Amino acid sequence: MNENQEKEPLDILVVGSGPAGLCAAVYASRANLNVLVAEKEYRGTGQIAESDQVDNYLGLPGINGYDLGEAFLTHAKELGVEFYEGMADGFTNEENLWMVHMADGSTIRAKTVIYCAGASHRRLGVDGEEEFAGKGVSYCAVCDGAFYRGKETAVIGGGDTALGDALYLSDLCEKVYLVHRREEFRGQASTVQQLQEKENVEILTSAVPAKIVGEQTVTALELKDGRSLPVNGAFVAVGMQPQTELLRGVVELDAAGYVVADETGVTSAPGFFVAGDVRTKALRQVVTAVSDGANAATSAAEYIKKVWQ
Repeated sequence: MNENQEKEPLDILVVGSGPAGLCAAVYASRANLNVLVAEKEYRGTGQIAESDQVDNYLGLPGINGYDLGEAFLTHAKELGVEFYEGMADGFTNEENLWMVHMADGSTIRAKTVIYCAGASHRRLGVDGEEEFAGKGVSYCAVCDGAFYRGKETAVIGGGDTALGDALYLSDLCEKVYLVHRREEFRGQASTVQQLQEKENVEILTSAVPAKIVGEQTVTALELKDGRSLPVNGAFVAVGMQPQTELLRGVVELDAAGYVVADETGVTSAPGFFVAGDVRTKALRQVVTAVSDGANAATSAAEYIKKVWQ
């Protein structure tokens, strides 16, 4: 589908085809709404496709992330959801109608938009990080921590996420190194104190990662001061980068750049909804993304009835 200059605007344009976007499309389709999913990558299913194994999605333990994403995509396609391969480049609103300007020069007109472009994990940028991603390098302790039960791991970072990850892993792993480049932590002092009281947690401050090494999987984290930590897993928790640059001036963002919205997906802009990792929330998981998608589609349907019918 190359053009979408329809005589009648879409009911819903979903931007992004990760779990949140695909679930939103499924709910919209089942509500007999005219929905289109715009995705910059052909048959893209979001970050879930990069996960070697997903072990915490209810009813499907141990499923490969790519397979789970494909199952979501197939579900949407079987309901007749259509897809547009292209990247959104800007949003304007004219008399309750959203004009979504695409990078290819086209404009998609929609009564509502559900924005599900997600957020990406910030990388360390050290040798071995990309090579061992999914093979000992993880960006989600809640997702992957159970795979390292009884093993030695390192958590890299100094904020609340890193502290929480280290605390979570300390109940699973034989040994946890908490590696932070500064002397002071940005996270809660109370959590730092809890970690200090854990016998299997070793806190390393003024410690900067230099390289992640291994063979088939990670075997050590090397620091710039020459130390080598013998670990089976390295959990990187140095922040997230929400994909919201396009939304500045369109909807309200918080200080970190996330769209301000609760579980309904309602934003500060009427007719513009958000779902998944891109919104303000505490837990960013596949299950919460799917829930967000369902809620946002329901909110969009209610808005259409109120404003357009």
